[in-house]
Amino acid sequence: MKVLITGITGFAGSHLADYILAHHQEVEVYGLVRWRSRRENITHLEGKILLVEGDLKDIVSLKKALVKIKPDWIFHLAAQSFVPTSWQCPAETFSINAIGQINLFEAVLDLGLEPKIQIAGSSEEYGLVLEDEIPMKETNPLRPLSPYAVSKVAQDLLAYQYWKSYGLRTVRTRGFNHTGPRRGEVFICSNFARQIAEIEKKKREPVIKVGNLEAKRDFTDVRDIVRAYWLSLEKGEEGEVYNIGTGRAYAMKDILDMLISLTQVKVNVQVDPQRLRPSDVPILLADTSKFRQLTGWEPKIPLRQSLADLLDYWRERV
Repeated sequence: MKVLITGITGFAGSHLADYILAHHQEVEVYGLVRWRSRRENITHLEGKILLVEGDLKDIVSLKKALVKIKPDWIFHLAAQSFVPTSWQCPAETFSINAIGQINLFEAVLDLGLEPKIQIAGSSEEYGLVLEDEIPMKETNPLRPLSPYAVSKVAQDLLAYQYWKSYGLRTVRTRGFNHTGPRRGEVFICSNFARQIAEIEKKKREPVIKVGNLEAKRDFTDVRDIVRAYWLSLEKGEEGEVYNIGTGRAYAMKDILDMLISLTQVKVNVQVDPQRLRPSDVPILLADTSKFRQLTGWEPKIPLRQSLADLLDYWRERV
C-alpha cells in the first residue's frame, strides 16, 4: 500500500511517518514537499521515505506528484497552522488551507484516482462554545473565532461537500491541541519549554513571557494523535467527522507550572501584551466517544511525559 503525507516535514507529519514505519512496515511512505521546505524534522528518515516535490497552491505540480505516487491513502496535514499568524496573514492562511485543499481534491478527481483521504481539522473550528456545550461533540455548532479557524471550517465542509458531490473518499478529524518533541517554537507549550531551556543555559534572563494563561485546552501527545490519524482511515467511515482528544482540559497556567516543575531554575512569569489575541477561545474540551467506540483508540502518553520530552528536545537544541 502507498501512503502520501502532505506536510510530512512538519510536526505531526514527521511523527506520522515515524509511526507508519514502526508499525506498518509493508506500507510505502511518500511525502509531498516544497523545494523550500525545512527538513530537519525528517532528516532521521532519509532513505526510509520517498519525497516528491509539489505545492498545494500549484495544481500542476500536485497532478505530477499524484501521477507518480498513485497513493491508496492520503493524510492531508499540510497547513498554515499557527492561529496568531492567521490574524496577520488571513488571505495567505486561507489560500494554503482552503484553496490548497481544493487543488488537491480537483487533482485527485481529474486524474481519476480513488484514495481514501484524511482531512486534519482542528478543535479551533468550534470557536465560541456555550457552557452547556462542553465537552464538545461533533454535532456542536461551528462558531470560529480566528481566520485560521474559519479556514479549517472551510476545509472541513469542503471535504464533506466533495464526498457528497463526487464520492471523494474523505474522513475528517478534528484534532484538539497536541504537543511533544518537534513542536514549532511559536506554539505555546513549545515556546514555554524553549524559554526554560534558554534560561537553564543562561541564554536569557530568568523571565518567562506569556500570553493568556486562563484559556483551557485539551492536550494530547502528538504520538497518540498520529496513531488516531491512522485509525481514522483504517476504521473511519467515509464522509464522517471525528473528534480526537483526551477529554481533559488544562489551563495554560497549569501547563506552565508543570513545565517549571521539570527544571531547577527559578523563574519569574511576565505577561507580554504582544502574545494576547484579538479574541480567544476560553475552553476547548473534546467528547471523543464517537471515535473511541469505533476504533478503540485511547491516548497512552500522559501530559507530563509529553512536556518532559518537549523540554528535553529544546535542551538539545539551545
